[in-house]
Amino acid sequence: MHPALHCPGIAMNLILLGADDLTAQDHARVTDPRRLRHLREVHRANVGDEMTLGVEGGLIGRGRLERLDADSAEFSLTLDRQPPAPLDVHLLLALPRPRMLARSLEHVTALGVKHITLLHTRRVEKSYWQSPELKEDKIRQHLVLGLEQARDTIMPTVTHEKLFKPFVEDRLPALMTPASGTPPRGIIAHPGMPDECPRAVREPVILAIGPEGGFVDYEVEKFMAAGFEGVHLGERILRVETAVTALLARLG
Repeated sequence: MHPALHCPGIAMNLILLGADDLTAQDHARVTDPRRLRHLREVHRANVGDEMTLGVEGGLIGRGRLERLDADSAEFSLTLDRQPPAPLDVHLLLALPRPRMLARSLEHVTALGVKHITLLHTRRVEKSYWQSPELKEDKIRQHLVLGLEQARDTIMPTVTHEKLFKPFVEDRLPALMTPASGTPPRGIIAHPGMPDECPRAVREPVILAIGPEGGFVDYEVEKFMAAGFEGVHLGERILRVETAVTALLARLG
């Protein structure tokens, strides 16, 4: 069952079902207040209406509303489509301020990113790591909103790396040289780099994006030593959430 989220006036492009919602292979019962409120107040749903539903981790299709009352909504299901292809980007994101983190998680999830590492860097305030926005249930809320927006069902993984040096020296090399599959292209986005961000990359990418104020020189040097290439988005200095969206759109 999904936590209660508040999203007034914005229609879900997909109603995301969990395993607890399924009463049979072709039937679901939704009981949480957030989705019920959304059905009534945004969709203005009536019995007989059809809408897009999907099962977390599984297929997408149509659902016919068979019953709606104060406590539940019941759907008959025809699930026959795969979710959209993921964006083959592992995002290394210096932990943003809490409000910006929430929006960034929703945006990158909607764009198809499935691996997100939140990273501590020199210019990340240590207090950000104490934010309630980093609690598992809060992160999940934002991921769910991103999936609903994009009509996707595959939940991203989010990991926390609170120590920069052990990550870049011990764990990043393994990500850059996987035991199987195509090695990824490492890209660090940072103002002043000589090359523009590439477009429509057809290989796996590990993309590093710094905090407000950017990476410090030491951090840039560590990424470059790990095989990353430095890129920029032009002369404009963008907020992190804007830069993330622009970079992912180019790479995709």
